[in-house]
Amino acid sequence: MATFNPNFLNEKPPPNYVAGIGRGATGFTTRSDLGPAQEALPSADDIKNAIEKRRNAPEEADDVDPRYQDPDNEVALFATAPYDKEDEEADRIYSAVEENLAMRRKHQRERQEQLQREEYERKHPKVSQQFADLKRGLSLLTDEDWANIPEVGDLTRKRRKKEPRRERFYATSDFVLASARQEGQLDSTIDVNEGDGTSTPAGTKTNFVEIGAARDKVLGIKLAQASSSLTSPSTVDPKGYLTSLDSMIPQSGTDLGDIKKARTLLKSVIETNPKHASGWVAAARLEEVANKPSQARALILTGCKNCPKSEDVWLEAIRLHPPQESRIIVTDAVRNLPNSIALWLQAAKLENQVTTKKRILKKALEVNSTSVRLWKEAVNLEEDPESARVLLARAVELIPMSVDLWLALARLETYENAKKVLNKARKTIRTSYEIWIAAARLEEQQTNVERVEKIMARGISELQQTGGMLQRNQWLQEAEKCESEGAIFTAQAIINTCLAIDLDEEDQYETWMDDAQSMLSRKAIGCARAVFAYAIRVYPDDESLRLRAVEMESVYGDYNTVCDLLEKAVTFCSKSESLWLIYAKKRKDHGDVDGARNVLGRAFEQNPNSEEIWLAAVKLEFINHEDERARKLLARARIEAGTQRVWTKSISMERVLGHLDSAFQLTEEALKLFQNHDKLWMMKGQMLESQQKVEETRQTYAEAVKHCPNSVNLWILFIQFERRNTSIVRARVILDRARVKNPKNELLWFEAINMEESAGNMPQVKAALAKALQECPSSGLLWSKAIWLEPRAQRKTRATDALRKCEHNAFLLCTVARIFWIERKLDKARNWFFKAIKADQDNGDVWAWFYKFSLEVGTKENQEEVLTNCTTADPRHGYYWPKITKDIGNARKPIRELLTIAAESLSQNE
Repeated sequence: MATFNPNFLNEKPPPNYVAGIGRGATGFTTRSDLGPAQEALPSADDIKNAIEKRRNAPEEADDVDPRYQDPDNEVALFATAPYDKEDEEADRIYSAVEENLAMRRKHQRERQEQLQREEYERKHPKVSQQFADLKRGLSLLTDEDWANIPEVGDLTRKRRKKEPRRERFYATSDFVLASARQEGQLDSTIDVNEGDGTSTPAGTKTNFVEIGAARDKVLGIKLAQASSSLTSPSTVDPKGYLTSLDSMIPQSGTDLGDIKKARTLLKSVIETNPKHASGWVAAARLEEVANKPSQARALILTGCKNCPKSEDVWLEAIRLHPPQESRIIVTDAVRNLPNSIALWLQAAKLENQVTTKKRILKKALEVNSTSVRLWKEAVNLEEDPESARVLLARAVELIPMSVDLWLALARLETYENAKKVLNKARKTIRTSYEIWIAAARLEEQQTNVERVEKIMARGISELQQTGGMLQRNQWLQEAEKCESEGAIFTAQAIINTCLAIDLDEEDQYETWMDDAQSMLSRKAIGCARAVFAYAIRVYPDDESLRLRAVEMESVYGDYNTVCDLLEKAVTFCSKSESLWLIYAKKRKDHGDVDGARNVLGRAFEQNPNSEEIWLAAVKLEFINHEDERARKLLARARIEAGTQRVWTKSISMERVLGHLDSAFQLTEEALKLFQNHDKLWMMKGQMLESQQKVEETRQTYAEAVKHCPNSVNLWILFIQFERRNTSIVRARVILDRARVKNPKNELLWFEAINMEESAGNMPQVKAALAKALQECPSSGLLWSKAIWLEPRAQRKTRATDALRKCEHNAFLLCTVARIFWIERKLDKARNWFFKAIKADQDNGDVWAWFYKFSLEVGTKENQEEVLTNCTTADPRHGYYWPKITKDIGNARKPIRELLTIAAESLSQNE
């Protein structure tokens, strides 16, 4: 049989043929079918056709290509022409002409563009600029204000139209439809084998009574299963069950629906399982919450009958009933539960007379002789110590492992008997550290201080053997506890025996210092002293450790304690200048001038070439108006020490005493030795200026800056001298030289700004200030000056910018405090003054402003506090403060008086 194979795949399709369109398989185009965005390259046939078409096209008279119509577009016009050096030079000339034309009006054009930009920004400010003042106000909000901001809610839900629920339709099986159609039909045929319809094929009748009984039986099985699941320990936590039921009970009487639901639930619980004690307690509490106390009492009494062995049910019944009825209930309770300690204690609590309470507790102890709580309650009721001692003696016989009972018995005994009791307790309970601490405290009460540490050392040894040893931190906590209870020697003994436990040698120093610091923070001063004492015994030659101990005693100790500590310190650290000077200062501040001289004399023997000790001795004699002694000491110091500072102090001494000739002579001698020491040149210039020797002063300063070109203070003195004696022009020249030698120096810029401000050149002031802040952006002194040059309304904004650059600078923090002071925000001003002092306690300007603030708005206590703290800080630096302290007329004045002078000389415009 021949087969027919059509060859239509190799034939040309008919016109307008689309494959698959007959069966509805029409094609569609997606983005991926479009291909790449770049146009495909022409094929060889396309190129051949294009060339043939161009050859056959008629020629046009004019070239209408738009490229050749643009006079500026010469690329295609001269693309084939040669480009030689003449063309290059011509292009360069044309470019220069165009640049010159563009530069002629550049400044005017840029100024116009700047004005347009500012006008646009003024009319269309940024959002951050619009709310800048409000954002600054956010910094004043407290944490509580932030916490009270309400959460953002979805407010669109109320206006949103509720969408109807989607209706879902499913295809239904034909079998279901057929069954539904036949469901309502009646079968009119009767099977002959079925009989009358009430009998089964076996011939028996249907018994509906048995069916009902079976249903009841199934229901009973289900209830039993539910009951077993309620009482199963694997599903219910007995301790947390009452709490969970309490959470189910409504706490408000208005929730009637919740109360009914809870009542129904709890009723089902107690009816299903009447032996479930927690259900009775919860049901009673529900009625109590529902304000039905009688029903609550009735329920809990029923619970007591059903659960007579439940302690919780009896306690709840006692709580719900008045005292008179509670006594009857508690009697039944202890009869059913004689071993319940809580019920016996509740029974004693219900009685008002002490004798009745004692009788109840004795009955309880007859049944529960090993209950520590019952023995403690019985002892507490005894007013006679002898009776209490007898009870405790019996208690420790019955409960020998109770540490509390042994300790209570020891407290009631005499010293000798207490030792016997504690020894017996120690032998009985060999792992108890409390007994050893009690024994040590017993010896401390008898002032046997030597035995305290021996007992603790022995106790530590035995506890290590028996396994009752505590951790090191736990021992330190016990020491602090003993100190808080007044047993300071016991606390020290614990620290001496346990401080080095479990510590490596390389870590113990830092650990001990941390322990001492933490004890001081918890006000355990005695324990901290013990830690320092122990550390000093281990490191007797450590100067820093001695200084820390002295610092601690200076704060928490008295004069004698500090002196004793310093005496031992200078004995072991005889080469420490700091310890000798602190010791002498303590003596001097206490008024013991002879003692201070003695200390400094001993210091000379150990440190003969110490500059600090020599100058301290000179200061001591100078303050006490022993001028000749001070001069002799300085003369001797110039020979033995001979430092720059000794020579400087010698010259200052002669100036203060009015011996200018001696001062000049000493200055010349010192300059031969220390030609590059700026302070010598400054003192010489000041002395010459005081004698109106202008030309010699100028020559001195000119020579000085050659030898000390990096001394800013020397340059400033030279500039100020020229301002006072010649003209500001000469001062400007010297200032420029100083800035060349010392670039980016805030003091020189500050002097330049002050100089121009005093001359009234405010444009120069602003220009200099702008350059100064560019070179010294973190200078609080310059930022403070910039703030005060602003109008009052803009000072806060300027201060905010400054704080971003140098937020911890004392000058700037003091300026912020003064701004709040001017605005009469006194609390904020005081807080900022505290911040400034904390940032730099050595800045005398801050102390002066703070004292001036306290004089104006503070109390006497505030003023005294500032004076005391300033005396302790002893500031040496600042901008205005050194001018007060270095003044010859203030040489003998104390810091308190100097601070008063400085505060009076300050002005709010500075």
